[in-house]
Amino acid sequence: MERLLHYVWKYRLFGPSPLATTRGLPVEVIDPGLANTDAGPDFFNAKIRIGETLWAGSVEIHEKASDWFAHRHDTDRAYDSVILHVVGEDNTQVTRKDGEPIPQMILRVPASLTATMTWLLKRDSPVSCAPYLGLFDQPTTRAWLDALLCERLERKVGDILKLLDLYGDDWNEVLYVLLCRNFGFGLNSDAFEALARGLPLRFIRKQRANPPQVEALFFGQAGLLENEGPDDPYYQLLRREYLFLQHKFELTPMKASRFKEFRIRPASFPTVKLAQLAALWTRYDTLFSIILSAPNITEIKRALRVTPSEYWQTHYHFGRTSPQRDKTISDKAIILLLINTVAPLFFAYGRRRDRPEYTERALSLLERLPAERNQVVDLFGQAGIPIHNAADTQALIQLRKAYCDTRKCLYCRFGHQLLQKKGK
Repeated sequence: MERLLHYVWKYRLFGPSPLATTRGLPVEVIDPGLANTDAGPDFFNAKIRIGETLWAGSVEIHEKASDWFAHRHDTDRAYDSVILHVVGEDNTQVTRKDGEPIPQMILRVPASLTATMTWLLKRDSPVSCAPYLGLFDQPTTRAWLDALLCERLERKVGDILKLLDLYGDDWNEVLYVLLCRNFGFGLNSDAFEALARGLPLRFIRKQRANPPQVEALFFGQAGLLENEGPDDPYYQLLRREYLFLQHKFELTPMKASRFKEFRIRPASFPTVKLAQLAALWTRYDTLFSIILSAPNITEIKRALRVTPSEYWQTHYHFGRTSPQRDKTISDKAIILLLINTVAPLFFAYGRRRDRPEYTERALSLLERLPAERNQVVDLFGQAGIPIHNAADTQALIQLRKAYCDTRKCLYCRFGHQLLQKKGK
């Protein structure tokens, strides 16, 4: 209820009835003020005429007037600047720290707005406003999708900057961690990231001249070389190599059970992805600089398109042969890596180094990549949202995760459009 009061105040959805204090003085809201996201009153720099007096200061909003005392605002000098206390229920009179009464006003939320908000919050649907999404005008939809895309990239930039701080601004190491994570493709993402964090890239780079040793590091750290294993010469070779390297680098392997295969196609089994990662980091010493300097998408794709060692062309697991299949990283997988790894890295690089051409390059990359296909995207597409490229699908994923799943309809522009119509 309090969030709805904030919303009504911010957007002046007061309804037709004249506003007045609890003591009967007329209230005219000249400027509701600016929403405060930090500590202190909810809105500052408001301008309000109460009776014949024009006031400038802060506004505090509560569901019940008594919340003023429950939150101890009466003892906090930061709230001495409050010129109006807006409440849903007037159950007490509030005062400043010195005991001076503060003008108080009951804010009535229009019944139609309350009904719409209740419908949005309680509707049993992943996207509450789905029936209305196709009705919004194109400029509104386009502007919101652009903002959502930037929100999603900024969130990812925050994660990347934390990694840069952790790894001493080593972009190659950060790329390695992100790439490993995204090789998990959702179900195994956490496990692959844990693998990367437990197997520093510098150890891999020291063994690049010996591809079986690189594979041994990846498979050994994943816990897949822990046992005596099958009577398979290649398995036994990797196991011997890993035991040596484990001692050399003081490594602690993960539990193999962290990697899941349930409902995964064989081409995406963790074993295949580990073999592809080993091939990738055997080929490149500084992959980040190669991607950063690539002149176009085709060259970036070429850099990421690797084929694992010959053994994996006829295996999905150690000790069990299978019909020969090309295990080269697929174009579909590479596109997902471009969306989830390369584009955020370009955006973060532009932010960190103050190189706006790279933030623009990230946005351009997403606009030129095909739209993703998943349940989230399909749901919005069926609701009437036009989807053209990966920029749109990333925006819609942000919308679903940050607004729909958390029922933050008050902060969503689509929800705002519906509420404004109902509040008038």
